[in-house]
Amino acid sequence: MDPLRTVRSRTVVLPASNIDTDQIIPARFLTTTTRLGLGRQLFTDWRYAPDGTPRADFPLNRPEAAGCTILVAGRNFGCGSSREHAPWALVDYGFRAVVSTEIADIFRSNALKNGLLPVVVDEATGRWLLEHPGAEVTLDVETTTLSLPTGERLRFPLEAFARFCLLNGVDELGFLLGRTPQIEAYERQKPADSTLLRSP
Repeated sequence: MDPLRTVRSRTVVLPASNIDTDQIIPARFLTTTTRLGLGRQLFTDWRYAPDGTPRADFPLNRPEAAGCTILVAGRNFGCGSSREHAPWALVDYGFRAVVSTEIADIFRSNALKNGLLPVVVDEATGRWLLEHPGAEVTLDVETTTLSLPTGERLRFPLEAFARFCLLNGVDELGFLLGRTPQIEAYERQKPADSTLLRSP
């Protein structure tokens, strides 16, 4: 995945609370093992009418949403099942960050593994963002700060390892593979476990 250092964008706002992973990407689209194309099905039951035509009143279908890479949502975003397809669909659509006052733990973990920045903010900041759709904000992964157009800068929580992976564009496996020489050197220096050499 690509390194993620700064996300600067206007916001798309979905004010609903408890947006679960089945609403993000319905279960009928989970047959694929690749993320490519999942962005077309993102929020599909909300974005499209039964005949497949886009609903004009849905935020992602409005002209001003074009090119936005930051999604602002109500409390408890990403709850429900642990499907990794949810962050896959968001990233494939073009989002690089999700901002809410509460993000479900498993979704948050899956998001970080797939290059999507989950940002938890306080109630006052969350309310301001929900009330100002289209506001241009900046998320800085290096300094873990959110900058509002009002000039206010706020810190958001991000564990050190997740921050390292985002900044360097690696997942957990990529991090381990990047340490292959050190792992092999350690294994060469480690004495053989004598208990494994004993006859039963």
